[in-house]
Amino acid sequence: MPYSIVRNDITKMNSEAIVNTANENPTVGTGCDYSIYTAAGYDELLKYREEKIGYVKEGDAFITPGFNLKAKYIIHAVSPRYNEDGSSEELLRSCYKNSLALAKENNIKSISFPLISTGGFGYPKVEGLRIALDEISSFLIENDLEVFIVVFDEESTSLSEKITSKLKQFISQNYVEKKFDEEYNSVISDSMMGMAAAASMPRESKVKDKSRFNFNSPRLFASRMAKECDSEAEIRAREPVHYERYLDESYDEECEFTDDGYGLDYSEKLEARLSHLSDTFSQYLMFLIDEKGMKGPEVYNSACIDKRTFSKIKKNINYHPDKSTALRLCVGARLNIDQTKDLLARAGYALSSADMTDVIFEFFIENEIYDVVELDISLEEHGLPCFIS
Repeated sequence: MPYSIVRNDITKMNSEAIVNTANENPTVGTGCDYSIYTAAGYDELLKYREEKIGYVKEGDAFITPGFNLKAKYIIHAVSPRYNEDGSSEELLRSCYKNSLALAKENNIKSISFPLISTGGFGYPKVEGLRIALDEISSFLIENDLEVFIVVFDEESTSLSEKITSKLKQFISQNYVEKKFDEEYNSVISDSMMGMAAAASMPRESKVKDKSRFNFNSPRLFASRMAKECDSEAEIRAREPVHYERYLDESYDEECEFTDDGYGLDYSEKLEARLSHLSDTFSQYLMFLIDEKGMKGPEVYNSACIDKRTFSKIKKNINYHPDKSTALRLCVGARLNIDQTKDLLARAGYALSSADMTDVIFEFFIENEIYDVVELDISLEEHGLPCFIS
């Protein structure tokens, strides 16, 4: 039976059992622990813990009645604090293994987990989710249990409000009732062919029509627009992306411009991009990661991809990822929408306006929401398969 990722208050879940993030000693902590004790009946639950359970070591779990909760049972997992050296991972895995074992032992048919240790105990949310899904997926191979992973905290709620307020409008504007957009793919192909052709031309013939050149320099953009447009509103309407770059005073500082001898400036970054036109997916991904000054672990952890898979991609220049992996790597590498489309094209993929998953993914990239957990929750809420499985 599959699991589901939901955004809810775990104390309000209708599952037969909910999981609490407990302390070793019979004391009540903050966050999830405090919320569950309060909803269940603080004094009654604490008394039960003191008299019938007592001390429990990290990684272990115990079961109590649900008292005033909708859930019949509470399974308490004694949660470890996060250590960057990785020493807490086995303890966190034990929390899930022991909780699931207790559910099986008590013939529980449905259970709701929080993301254990990702609150006050400091575990990174994406890494905590990866561990949770590893253990839950392994258990579900041989066991029949309905599992919910519940995400509900101040950060998630705030981000949810930001997403919900914009995502519905974005979908209505971008999702179309057709299976394939041929024009979109032709634009991608023409763009790639055009860039390749431009790179092979002699310098004097690279740009014949300066009015069609996609200026990256705010300085050149302002000069051109002053000649072609009558008002600021017209500039904004015609070139929204470049207009925003023009307003960003730091943009020129990031690029060193050189004169090509024909009145046009090319940034060093653009020249670097042109030198990578023939890169494979793997080569171009590593180039973008390096260009951003990111490290491998930062990328594959944020993408919720295991280290071994990322190592294969890095070592094999001809590695061909499935689309889900490619999309997650775009999130992990914090790519903008242009970089995303370019990288995906090198693996033979494109973002289609006829695919709801692609539209939701594009919304996250365009709004710079680089959070795979939130992305999966949005997919789940729209009845779509999650990226992380």
